[in-house]
Amino acid sequence: MDAFVVVLGSTGSIGTNTLLLCKRHNINVEAISCGKNVELLNEQISNFSPKFVCVGDEKLRGEVKGISKDKIFIGQEGLLDMLEVSNSKKVVNSLVGFAGLRPSLKTQKLGKKLALANKESLVVGGKFLDTSKILPIDSEHFGLKFLLENKTKPSRLIITASGGAFYKTPLKSLKTATAKDALKHPNWSMGAKITIDSATMANKLFEVMEAYWLYGIKHIEALIEPTSMIHALVEFVDGSTSAHISRADMKLAISHAVLENVDETIISHANLLELKSIKFHDISLKKYPIFSLKEQVLDTHDIGVVINAANEVGVFAFLKNECGFLDISRIVLKAAKKFRDAKILNEDEIFKLDKEVREFAKRELNAKI
Repeated sequence: MDAFVVVLGSTGSIGTNTLLLCKRHNINVEAISCGKNVELLNEQISNFSPKFVCVGDEKLRGEVKGISKDKIFIGQEGLLDMLEVSNSKKVVNSLVGFAGLRPSLKTQKLGKKLALANKESLVVGGKFLDTSKILPIDSEHFGLKFLLENKTKPSRLIITASGGAFYKTPLKSLKTATAKDALKHPNWSMGAKITIDSATMANKLFEVMEAYWLYGIKHIEALIEPTSMIHALVEFVDGSTSAHISRADMKLAISHAVLENVDETIISHANLLELKSIKFHDISLKKYPIFSLKEQVLDTHDIGVVINAANEVGVFAFLKNECGFLDISRIVLKAAKKFRDAKILNEDEIFKLDKEVREFAKRELNAKI
């Protein structure tokens, strides 16, 4: 077991659950980071005594307590510097969005093990990461990893979606949907951005890309399973299908990424008598138009940078009531069409294309407004 671990995004849902497991299994937390939630960060400093911390803005430095000022790093560059000076062999990256890419790249360049909850790292930079050395922190991809240990050749991977906050909402009502409505996820407690992505199905599109990069299989499908009890399935060439079943609790996937061996109960078992209510449904492309890009992202991997950038612009505008819910999908589809021939040859071009797409998406949103 690693003596030390770094947790990026320690105040988020994945981060806090990771720290709970570290405490339970006596894993030393060498470094932690947060964007703005310094109040919770200070509690974590008190409980775990990290050697280093990083906050999102210089203005927050004075609010950090319990650690000397020379051990406090600031912003994106600070995260990279903190990784440089840390001795930990494992880094849990649970940052949100495109901001997680550079730390993922840096972690692997430093020879550290990457436990990855930041799906955008793979969506936009999968071909520049050694995916064979990534420990996935995602219920679907943990489930696929578990199932793929079967020695029979797989023919298709299937991940599931809850359908998000609007699964039972009529399509005509989505025109007036608010951020408050979209943040009411039926099964999971997650951050705002990923919860909106769940409502648009962008999250599932990203997970399809993750599955491709992690396991190298192009035959990937997603189905709606509203209870979130079945997270992933694998169809094998012999005609058999295996399913990974567990309660909706991210501590299970985190434990297999953070701990060297999992030989005790992490969460309570699913009640098999409740499985009688499980049904699978196709993802409606009329209701979730973003998912119509699935085949394109599997054929043209560089389009992931475009989709992610446009989606982040749309989601954060929606959260600030600057656009409607349906505008998110509209902007993403427009960007995917405009930049469909984009090619990325090196890491620097990821950031150049990301900037160009964000500027395009903002212009499109402002033009509609």
